[in-house]
Amino acid sequence: MAYHGNLQKIRNGKRTFAITPHIPGGFILPDKLIKIGEVAKKYNGVLKINSGQRILITNLKEEDLPAIWEELDMEPAVKVQNSLKNVEMCPANYCKRSKYPTIGIGMKISKNFHGMQLPCRTKIGVAGCRNSCGSVYAKDIGVLVDFDKMFFVTAGGSAGFHPRPSDIITRGLTEDEAFALVETILEYYNEYAMAGEKLGDFIDRISIDKFRDDVLEIAKLEKNLESKF
Repeated sequence: MAYHGNLQKIRNGKRTFAITPHIPGGFILPDKLIKIGEVAKKYNGVLKINSGQRILITNLKEEDLPAIWEELDMEPAVKVQNSLKNVEMCPANYCKRSKYPTIGIGMKISKNFHGMQLPCRTKIGVAGCRNSCGSVYAKDIGVLVDFDKMFFVTAGGSAGFHPRPSDIITRGLTEDEAFALVETILEYYNEYAMAGEKLGDFIDRISIDKFRDDVLEIAKLEKNLESKF
């Protein structure tokens, strides 16, 4: 990866590259968004809003990448492929359907774990209600809020080539308990999964019962799978 840029195309011997700056949860201040546009325009870039709540800048020359990163003054979204690539969040604090303002825990998860090296590329989704905007149930780890304003955490979801629905680990959590469980899941996955093994594949290999029991025991949390709603 040249200066955190990915080769996109080779045409007539000319190579073009793309970069993706880190935008936590897809939330960005107007001035920073304007800066991205100005830098992209200066270097003849093309902007693409992607599915990871980020902005891809493509059609760039390799020799321009160091200057582009310097002018953007932003971190790359992905530095290592097998890592926590992104934490996607719904706009819960501004949504009429939200049961809890979950942007705070989403940003806390992103700040503490984004870029963490893991056995395979990993995504986390955070949503303020069971509508699961952002396809949270299809993420490796999901953090959601139920009608009673209590959190529940899911694991093992995937929307890729081999789709897998996530499993509920437990319900009835406080925000602090949900954060602690996410941390425990990441650490357990890091310690016991094989290199290149997706979290869902790891869960299938050892069984959801063992995975759930182990992470809940480590986090000192109770198993609660019954929904009141």
